[in-house]
Amino acid sequence: MLHQAPSIYQSPKCFVTYGTMGHVDPKQVPSRGKPWTAMSELDFIHKVDLIVPRDIHDIVAQKMAERESPSYYRIVMTLGQVLETQFLTQYIKLEGILNLYLDRETYERAGLEGKPYGIKGDRGSKPRWRISYNLREESMLHGRKRFDRLVYACKNVLNQPMKWLVCNASTTVLNPGLLESLNATKVTSSPRVATDTGVNQISLRMPSTILAQGDRESLEYTATEMYEWLSLVRLESPRIVAGDTIDPYLSRYSPPEVDSATAQTQVCKLSWQGLLSSHWLRDLFVDIVTNCPSQSWFALSATTFSRNILGGCSELTFLRPPESSGEFLMWEIKSLD
Repeated sequence: MLHQAPSIYQSPKCFVTYGTMGHVDPKQVPSRGKPWTAMSELDFIHKVDLIVPRDIHDIVAQKMAERESPSYYRIVMTLGQVLETQFLTQYIKLEGILNLYLDRETYERAGLEGKPYGIKGDRGSKPRWRISYNLREESMLHGRKRFDRLVYACKNVLNQPMKWLVCNASTTVLNPGLLESLNATKVTSSPRVATDTGVNQISLRMPSTILAQGDRESLEYTATEMYEWLSLVRLESPRIVAGDTIDPYLSRYSPPEVDSATAQTQVCKLSWQGLLSSHWLRDLFVDIVTNCPSQSWFALSATTFSRNILGGCSELTFLRPPESSGEFLMWEIKSLD
């Protein structure tokens, strides 16, 4: 299902998926089908939020305590240093795509091949050019013409030191020795916990009548309401807190009606922020799926870093409804280049 949302720069697309997921074996994690392919397609992740009901928080917290917190490095280097042989072969060759966004003057001085960047006729007062290199290609080595041309531009034009964030995006264990020798600072992304938030909870199950009738419009509307509520929980918005009495002139939001017996509940949120990889997210997801009681619900959301200078980012939210028997809802927001 496709739903388009407006943007001042471009129109990101939101894909909503309703499906079922079989038993997950931590020793043989699936790689095909959703949600697995959706997770693997994410770029570097900036923030991850896990939302669970209060009654299973202790189970989740105990499992999270057994996990090693994700880490990354901060380092100041020139682009030329990144492309030096040792750094290139040990780190970049495994997962390196280099994208450069240059203004007109720098682009002309660099002498590299690129393309105008941005929507035609709407590139702002300072046009930019995008230059892209796949550093994993065999031709991207010192002594090769195209690579040496890039190195020359790094030495003579693109030679200012910059702050870099370095994260292992593969399952291969990397030796951090080279980073440490370059005075890189290791940063650990410890989870932040927000507990015991009393909220007005909506129903997190897709009505069986909608599924039986194949009612696309109702499915889209219901999925949008769920996503809106989960997003407000992620933001810790007071609009979904039980007893909120905001003046309707200031906020028109109100959660959909639910049964009075489940209208109020306690939820907890665990958040990680930094530079996170998609395979770390996948491992976290497996731990949650295999350790949360089947009758309980949970929601896991991930937001990537921007892929371009316009600020667009991608996002994935996975919801396992209560007593779902493998059912799930997933929202994918994809920013266009």
